[in-house]
Amino acid sequence: MSNVYIIGLGMIRFNKYPERGVRDMAHEVTRLALEDAGLESKDLEAAFFSNTFWGMFSNQHSIKGQVVLRSMGIDTIPVTNVENACAGASTALHLAYTGIKAEMYDVALALGSEKITDKDKAKSLAAYSTAMDVENYDAHIEMMVNSAKKFTTGLEIEDSAPGAGRSIFMDAYATFARWHMQKFGSTQHQLGVIASKNHFHGSLNPMAQYQKTMTIEEVLSDVPITYPLTRSMCAPVGDGASAAIVCSEKFLKALSGARPVKIRASVMGSGSDREWDGVDIGERLVKQAYEKAGVGPQDISLAELHDATAYGELHQVEAMGFCPAGEGGIYAESGATTLGGKQPVNTSGGLECRGHPIGASGLAQIYELGVQLRGEAGKRQVEGARIGLAENGGGSIGVEEASMCIHILEKA
Repeated sequence: MSNVYIIGLGMIRFNKYPERGVRDMAHEVTRLALEDAGLESKDLEAAFFSNTFWGMFSNQHSIKGQVVLRSMGIDTIPVTNVENACAGASTALHLAYTGIKAEMYDVALALGSEKITDKDKAKSLAAYSTAMDVENYDAHIEMMVNSAKKFTTGLEIEDSAPGAGRSIFMDAYATFARWHMQKFGSTQHQLGVIASKNHFHGSLNPMAQYQKTMTIEEVLSDVPITYPLTRSMCAPVGDGASAAIVCSEKFLKALSGARPVKIRASVMGSGSDREWDGVDIGERLVKQAYEKAGVGPQDISLAELHDATAYGELHQVEAMGFCPAGEGGIYAESGATTLGGKQPVNTSGGLECRGHPIGASGLAQIYELGVQLRGEAGKRQVEGARIGLAENGGGSIGVEEASMCIHILEKA
């Protein structure tokens, strides 16, 4: 089976764009990716389009990818529409990868575009709840509330109702964080360290929604969301698009001037019906990814991890095997995950600062790893970057993500 390479990357800065739509943002990043690859639209043999909320906000359902691509002159090729919550864009890449790996195509487009901002802020925030089991939503909320109380022994906390003025996922992450604090002794200060680090990284990234540094003290004293999370520990609502063009080794050899990045592993899975202390989806999938790539956690030069909140990063550095279970906060405090450290994490600023337009986030992670492995990341360049890992989770069922993709990329 053919090796698979990324040869084109396209992204716009994630931000709030009241005047823009899913279609025109997708057009822009597709053109950027084609230009980056030195290709024309007629060269594409397949496309995989990720979006989550277009149907809810603008009533465009069913044929989203065909609508986007045909309106820029890309038609006749197979177009697959992908909806997989926050993991949609990485799922699109996984599908493009598997199609080329199976030798069905030689070159394919993975594309994600999402518009979440709306004049009605409550509408934007309420949309996130659809990435849960809606028929059992009340039971899920009850489980989170009871768990949050259980994992908050000895703390005097005044919480507003789950989801009030915020995405319901902030309540979920807060519950997970409280569990970790009770089980391992991690602290709110450690979450502040992670968020401050990501604001520093975001300040160096022209593609980031937030480009302002924040001290640990500023993070901790920011507007409280739900304990232990403050506003600057949480990913913002925003819009954006990102794209990658992947190809076979045969196709790559026919190109001149390409700057390829090799996909060493692409794995995807779903959450399990586990208890709080069970092996979670990230731990399961990363073992598969390391085995397929022939590497271990010690070989990873840098990683883009799904940090919809600072706790997401704390947990995932443990799940990916970068440090022992329970020591994610300690690892951050050591400086290991900061630029110049042993294993920089979220050099883009992560979801917390780069932003998190649901259907585009996974490919934004790939964009960051791609420019890093090419040595094109400017002020945030990781010296000697050779192998990068991207972990992108989506939705919530029970006590873990409903879906997840992990990609391991290598400098070619």
